[in-house]
Amino acid sequence: MDIHFSDASVAFEGRIAVEPLTLSLRERRIGIIGLNGSGKTTVARMINGLTKPTGGRVSVGGLDTVKDASSVLKQVGFIFQNPQNQIILPIIRDDIAFGLKNSGLDKTATEAAVDAILQRFGIEHLAKRRAHELSGGELQLSALAAVTITGPKILIMDEPTNQLDLRNRMLVEKTMAGLEQKLIVITHDLPLLDGFDRVLVFHQGKLHADALPAVAIELYRELALS
Repeated sequence: MDIHFSDASVAFEGRIAVEPLTLSLRERRIGIIGLNGSGKTTVARMINGLTKPTGGRVSVGGLDTVKDASSVLKQVGFIFQNPQNQIILPIIRDDIAFGLKNSGLDKTATEAAVDAILQRFGIEHLAKRRAHELSGGELQLSALAAVTITGPKILIMDEPTNQLDLRNRMLVEKTMAGLEQKLIVITHDLPLLDGFDRVLVFHQGKLHADALPAVAIELYRELALS
């Protein structure tokens, strides 16, 4: 599912957060990097309509993120930097099932779908646990399960390895590698982007570089040290 930015820009209270951007994203694994305040998260939020362009247009699979907002939200899942903020219900199994509330599935089918997603991510043991009891890695996987059960075609992950220890980081990285969806990752964890198809570097609201991971990361390092 292709993503298109057509002269799309964002301004907040007169301040330009993202300069006019024309870009097509067709690859399966795309990284977005940049210094804090560079506009990278704003760009990612434009994809699923959490941030509306104040100029230009963004489309996902031909759907306009403003005019077709509800349809876009069904196609694009977003995992926030702190996944605990998007876990609504206290018990993990209930929270995952909540995404299917309006799907038309009966109780038996819903339970089967939840069992399948828990098994897929290897978190069956977390089903009856409470969100506040989980580690950072467990929270990431639980939030990922809750989002993917609704069947999005695109997943956006904001700093998925932020503050994770090595074991949990490796667990999340392995899980990401097995995802079927188109994946867009905002991160400061540069090694996480090894093997990605494309990396975008943003700086002061502008697209600074667009290249393969090794090239983009080197340009970013030069930018960060300049």
